[in-house]
Amino acid sequence: MRKLFGLVFVTCFVSNLCFAQVNIRDAQTINDLHQQMKNGQLTSVALVQFYLDRINKIDKNNATLNAVSQLNQHALQQAKSLDEQFIKRGFVGPLHGIPVLLKDNIDTLDNMANTAGSHALANNFPENNAFFVTQLKKAGAIILGKTNLSEWANFRSTSSSSGWSGLYGQTLNPYDLTTSPCGSSSGSGVAIAANLATVAVGTETDGSVTCPSAINGIVGIKPTLGTVSRSGIIPIAHSQDTAGPMARTVTDAVILLSAMVAEDPQDPEANSSAIDYLSHLKTDGLSGKRIGVVRNLMGYHKKLDAQFEQAIETIKAQGAIIVDNTNFENMEKWGEAEFTVLLYEFKNDLNKYLANTAKGLPKSLTDIINHNQQNKSLAMPYFDQEIMIMANEKGPLTDKDYLEALTSSKTMTQENGIDLLLKTHNLDLLIAPTTGPAWKIDHINGDHYLGAASSAAAISGYPHITVPMGFVHHLPVGISFIGGKLQEGKLIEAAFSYEQATQHRKPPSFIHK
Repeated sequence: MRKLFGLVFVTCFVSNLCFAQVNIRDAQTINDLHQQMKNGQLTSVALVQFYLDRINKIDKNNATLNAVSQLNQHALQQAKSLDEQFIKRGFVGPLHGIPVLLKDNIDTLDNMANTAGSHALANNFPENNAFFVTQLKKAGAIILGKTNLSEWANFRSTSSSSGWSGLYGQTLNPYDLTTSPCGSSSGSGVAIAANLATVAVGTETDGSVTCPSAINGIVGIKPTLGTVSRSGIIPIAHSQDTAGPMARTVTDAVILLSAMVAEDPQDPEANSSAIDYLSHLKTDGLSGKRIGVVRNLMGYHKKLDAQFEQAIETIKAQGAIIVDNTNFENMEKWGEAEFTVLLYEFKNDLNKYLANTAKGLPKSLTDIINHNQQNKSLAMPYFDQEIMIMANEKGPLTDKDYLEALTSSKTMTQENGIDLLLKTHNLDLLIAPTTGPAWKIDHINGDHYLGAASSAAAISGYPHITVPMGFVHHLPVGISFIGGKLQEGKLIEAAFSYEQATQHRKPPSFIHK
């Protein structure tokens, strides 16, 4: 060991991996890890090696979670470089030396394909990082690998199984290996729940960050549309798509979000945000807030509702003012309009993404459909591609049906939805159960999905945070905090205050039930 700048560091050379033995506990945050680095108790090389070993042991062998689809073969070398930079100049940014996993629909270099879980894109090696991935690397993050997902982000078939992709197979819920991890950011949710990385990034069109976060007992943030760039992400729909952080604590999710947010001039939906997210990590963040309970986002699971009632009492005890029965009037109507929008935009947006891929790869949704049909035994052993076919039959984004559906869906969820509830009842935010407990994996019938709180925030493009709310039997469930456009600050205050008051999260036990 050697002493530099008053701190003790282990000199770790990638060639012989002479790193300090470490044990990164489930509850340790980015701030904890950085403090250990400052104290000379931890290096980035040791941290990366810990997670590589844990992925090999838990994800690939003992529990066979199948959450991590690819690994960055340069991760240790990058960690060594960051350790050397720290000795010379200190931290390069707020994610210095921190291993981050990315959902496998996000462009990154480091010789990792961006596949969407599909055999058709198995050799899609991007020429650039996604815009927000560049921001993460500037902040010092190490992209440890990619995570499995519901193939094509769950936009291929009406009978799909969350967490399954033709390329990588089925991801398992670490709290019960027979149950669904939810999707489509299933691998990211499972990996963080099982402590296979410090933090991860998922993407959401409608529930794909918040559902796997809730079902896997972690924190997920779906930010306001456009605050995180979508450049370099395999799309579903530009009017709803966003990437979002997934972490074991609100603090880590907020640190990751802060590093992701930057205005991308190439993103047509860019929303400038000057929010200092970290300043909203307040333990008294619930005090004085007027919070609306959305009762018509409940009622599909009695034991889930019982947990939610306890959460309401906790929120009251933290000084919040509860306003009950602040319900959406048009909830049953927005789904049809949303689906029409998604079909049109999927064809348009995916064709644009595929047009810029390398020679020899599919160049259109038509090519993807044909590839799947020609390789049916690999691509479609359980369910078909009827959603893709429906999307491919849609016309351009100038069609009247599309424009009317887009206007209708946004109006119902914005000015006649979230905005209306907040204004009418003078509220700071809304709450509801995020989704029910995990269901059994079923490749024959598909997902047994009961309900969720995601759609209003997803369609409107407004922020949504889910935090662990407790358990139904042995399965985690979450509580949703939903707010108006660019109101992440209020949601972070409420979510952090609730988390600190309850500490509901418990590590998984990898059981079969």
